[in-house]
Amino acid sequence: MIGKILTVGGYTLLSRLTGFFRDIMLAAILGAGPVADAFFVAFRLPNHFRAIFAEGAFNAAFIPAYARIRTRGGPQAAQKFGDRIFTLLFASQVGLLGLALVFTPQVIAVLAPGFSREPSQFALAVSLTRITFPYLLLITLVTLWGGILNALHRFAAASAAPILLNLAMIATLVLAVYFPGAGYAAAWGVLISGVLQALLVGGDTVRNGVMTSFRALRLDDDVRRFFKALVPATIGSAGTQLALFADTIIASFLSAGAISALYYADRIDQLPIGVIGIAVGTVLLPEMTHRLASGDAAGARSAQNRAIEFALLLGVPCIVAFLAVPDLIMRGLFVRGRFTAGDAHAAALTLMAYTVGLIPFVLIRSVVAPFLARGDTATPVKAALTGTAVNIVLKIVLTGPLAQVGLALATSIGAWINFLLVLWLAGRAGFIAADAELKATLGKLALAGIALAAALLVAAPLATSLLGSLPRFRDVVELLVVALVGGLVYGVLVLVLFGRRWLSLLRSGTSNEHDESGDASAPAIDAL
Repeated sequence: MIGKILTVGGYTLLSRLTGFFRDIMLAAILGAGPVADAFFVAFRLPNHFRAIFAEGAFNAAFIPAYARIRTRGGPQAAQKFGDRIFTLLFASQVGLLGLALVFTPQVIAVLAPGFSREPSQFALAVSLTRITFPYLLLITLVTLWGGILNALHRFAAASAAPILLNLAMIATLVLAVYFPGAGYAAAWGVLISGVLQALLVGGDTVRNGVMTSFRALRLDDDVRRFFKALVPATIGSAGTQLALFADTIIASFLSAGAISALYYADRIDQLPIGVIGIAVGTVLLPEMTHRLASGDAAGARSAQNRAIEFALLLGVPCIVAFLAVPDLIMRGLFVRGRFTAGDAHAAALTLMAYTVGLIPFVLIRSVVAPFLARGDTATPVKAALTGTAVNIVLKIVLTGPLAQVGLALATSIGAWINFLLVLWLAGRAGFIAADAELKATLGKLALAGIALAAALLVAAPLATSLLGSLPRFRDVVELLVVALVGGLVYGVLVLVLFGRRWLSLLRSGTSNEHDESGDASAPAIDAL
């Protein structure tokens, strides 16, 4: 399982790195003003709907269902199920796209009402949204095909697909002179990337013989069970996205740059969430589903404990760095062109607020997995909606005194409420139980985090004093030096506290990939 996590995490890391280059270009070309805010609204809208109808709810219901049907009924039964869901998904997304293109001004008026004070910004947001919204249809198909591949322990193509979003946007930004404006260039990059991602992931489903096709809908037991899981999952995803919609709505009334500060802070915060939390959850869900379908409940719980350990091992240094040196991170990554030191400071404060909730963000997929693997999407939704309600109330309360930082802090507090409720419900149901190894790991990682924080707080001002006279790239060099010091300190601490256990675990995880695939004829490493 660890080897599969490294596959997903490796591609996700490459996606995040190319995403940073993309964001550096966005910051330098768009800055953090009205044009940037208009683009980020246009970019957020299809992504909000994607999270509701595709990645969030759909994956939670589809992947366990497909894996369970294939395990118990064979490939032909799984193919019929996939075809029926593909037909339904395609039809619904085409209808949604048509409505969105017709009523785009009304959608922007509802979701970014503050833009109405600036007619030119409102008109730009409408135009850009009409370019980006078709991305939703394409990425929904990518999500379906990626879910099928993940259920087969083929993780590479779906994990690599987001890289194409970054590369396409970088390419169009480089060619921005040929577009009506930089905002248009970025928007067309989003749409082009959707086509490229569909070709990549769709091509991999063809190569593996699981490409979907149109099929007459039939409400058999498998489809009914899927919808029984999908409805509560959709409600939960909609609740989460409602909180994000609230961010956009409220931030549109704040001073120019608030939406951009939220965007850049969230981009940094999403690095460990994507590379670690989502990668671990992506592998853990089909792993637990197959084990539970085979009657191995103890093995499923052990896999979950090891996944939590691995997620925290990689997540702790990110949490510490985002809290200890957020200004340096934002300056080193983004201060150039039209993005100023003041913009970086606003984004750094917002990053700290997001980081308060980074532990639940990283671990939530791991603690929800045993419910989803059993086809229970309703129980996690109850916790998610409770956290969302707290989140939205706190946004209203905290935005006045803290501006966009209050929005981020409310998101973090809501994430903790959601996480603790899921943890309690899972423990009560007997779905999760921390073994002695996990408990010992938690204590050691806490010590490593404290020592790393002390090292960063000493290294950052020392690097500033030593490198302050550099005429160019001072912030970048300071960030690299501090990152190097932090990486060395944390690496030594892990070796001292854990010995060679983690190194041997990584080696055994990658070498045993063939055995863990559940399909000796098609080991997961072939997906590379």
